[in-house]
Amino acid sequence: MASPRAAVILAAGQGTRMKSALPKPLHKVGGKAMLDWSIDLARAAGVERVIVIHGPQGAEVAAAAQARGCETALQDKALGTAHAVGCAKQKLAGYSGELIVLYADTPLIQTDTIINVFKALEGGAGVAVLGFEAAEPGGYGRLIVNENNELQRIVEAADASADEKAVRLVNSGVLAADSALLFRLIGAVKNDNAKGEYYLTDVVALARAEGEKAVVVQGDEAEMLGVNDRADLARAEAAFQARKREEILRNGATMTAPETVFFSHDTKVSSGVTFEPFTVMLEGVFIGANAHIRSFSHLEGATIEAGAVIGPYARLRPGAEIGPGARVGNFVEVKKARLGEGAKANHLSYIGDAEVGPGANIGAGTITCNYDGFDKHVTVIGAGAFIGSNTALVAPVTVGAGAMTGSGATITHDVPDDALAVARAPQVNKDGWAKKFRALKAAKKTAKNNKTKE
Repeated sequence: MASPRAAVILAAGQGTRMKSALPKPLHKVGGKAMLDWSIDLARAAGVERVIVIHGPQGAEVAAAAQARGCETALQDKALGTAHAVGCAKQKLAGYSGELIVLYADTPLIQTDTIINVFKALEGGAGVAVLGFEAAEPGGYGRLIVNENNELQRIVEAADASADEKAVRLVNSGVLAADSALLFRLIGAVKNDNAKGEYYLTDVVALARAEGEKAVVVQGDEAEMLGVNDRADLARAEAAFQARKREEILRNGATMTAPETVFFSHDTKVSSGVTFEPFTVMLEGVFIGANAHIRSFSHLEGATIEAGAVIGPYARLRPGAEIGPGARVGNFVEVKKARLGEGAKANHLSYIGDAEVGPGANIGAGTITCNYDGFDKHVTVIGAGAFIGSNTALVAPVTVGAGAMTGSGATITHDVPDDALAVARAPQVNKDGWAKKFRALKAAKKTAKNNKTKE
């Protein structure tokens, strides 16, 4: 039977290099806060209890963690990573099982990678450390292994010798051990180092001194990108987008210029979907089979069913539901509205808080007037209805199935099925008026010019 699993997520850093009023762990990658990436990672790897460590200024972080059902603990002073993990000891009093240390600024680690760390413990390791081969080891702690490929110690870059700095196998920071062992080792960590901090990395040498086996579980460097500033955040976003695009392409979508198409962490795309360049999917988007997302379209909180065509230059806002084979064309905005199968809104329209029946046609310039300054109201357009160009539908209002509205109409009352609604002032033609108007304007301009010359 597998041991219980718990995680401590370190989120107490001040994040001053982000130069932001928003705490670093709450900055987003792929539309999801980095803290949430770490929480979801832990839970996907079978972790039952998550304790988030926050700093004195971390009320927002603590609130976000608690909203996700996590426990929180305060690190009142920044005394190092071992001290931070030790702040969870009281929360885990009475807990017996495996414990992994994760970070709220490392959003790209994959679930299988963390499961492999736990497997190392199950295979007999007392301590398992997640490491990777770094192209440029720089400031990473070096993982020093022996001839049997067992981990002997971790040396922080600031304390490393010249030979140790040449080592390319480096520490990600992620470490796992039995909880009782880890807290006991943390109690023995000293701060006699260049920074005067209590390093979590010191537990490796301490564990070996007790006869425990320490091992390195190697991951991909691309997963280990940590975020310290806005430039790192941009790199993490780029890495996420590249990974998401690859996943969606392999699942059967087409992108003519993948680097210009942007997804959220939760974007769901069926097979056969085509994405033209410069399209953006924010949170909560589902796209059905063989749909076509045309250039410069912006989607958020929207469901697009099979065979629908969106854009170019379309905006779908939360609550937009586009039925099978429906069309939302250029400069059309849809919000909290359902377009039935085969319905069309091809040009320059706003459809909000509405139900549009199958096969209905929305003419160019149509708007649903859904807000009266206090409340939102619903417009219902029946199946097969035809809404003439430049129609204003003043909600609440219903246009029946098969009904039509004349161009330029302002519809304030329900329209029965199969009726024609005309709601505009009658046209009046004044013969010769335009000619007289032009002559008058020309005479005034001539007089003004003559006066200027004098």
